[in-house]
Amino acid sequence: MPSPTLLRVDDLLVEVVRKPVRQLRLTIRPPQGQLCVTVPLGTREATIREVVRRKQAWIRQHQTAMQQRPPVPVLRYETGETHYYQGQAYRLCVHVQTSRAAVRLAPDEGVLYLGVPGGATLDQRARVLACWRRTQLQALVPILLAQWEPVVGVRAAAWGIKQMTTRWGSCSIRARRIWLSQALSEWPLSCLEYVLVHELTHLHERLHNARFWHLVGQALPTWQTPHQALTHGRLAELAAAPAPPLALP
Repeated sequence: MPSPTLLRVDDLLVEVVRKPVRQLRLTIRPPQGQLCVTVPLGTREATIREVVRRKQAWIRQHQTAMQQRPPVPVLRYETGETHYYQGQAYRLCVHVQTSRAAVRLAPDEGVLYLGVPGGATLDQRARVLACWRRTQLQALVPILLAQWEPVVGVRAAAWGIKQMTTRWGSCSIRARRIWLSQALSEWPLSCLEYVLVHELTHLHERLHNARFWHLVGQALPTWQTPHQALTHGRLAELAAAPAPPLALP
């Protein structure tokens, strides 16, 4: 992993990482909005400064939004904690069982049951729940792709789910592959649909320019509501009383 260097651009402190990549990429990292710029090897410092200055309004907007997000609670995966699934708040109930570790959602009770072997550590409990979330998304995403690919007018060659710390999704234009953040399982279905539409639209337009947002709006006129929710991290405010999750066929 290349060692980053620090660059001061006006009053912005920028972490610069030089890698064998094709394009410059700006990333704003939580929780305080640290700005990181990944650039191709040999990129001139003047070029980096020019890009950062041109994007200053966008950078400050997202840094402010990130800094204003409520702090993320430290989860212990213990009975009584609040966990979210498809935008609904559930009370976690951890119980010991001799059978294989498993998760069961009980919407009518507002409870998320986590069954683990006796002595399971925090990391082990977290992994069980993370595996369950991934499985739910893996079953749901193909259904949503079948719905939204014809609307956007493009088809992804491949898709995947992974842990992502700074993005809700990404798109590899050359491979026509979409990646989705596993954390989207916590958010309302409308947020997952928005991210899918967003990433599919990148197969028409690589940049976040006027054409890109026009295409997003054509496919999903209500895109601004989930976009703002994901940008400002207002999951707790969005969460309603527990309701049945989207049923899978």
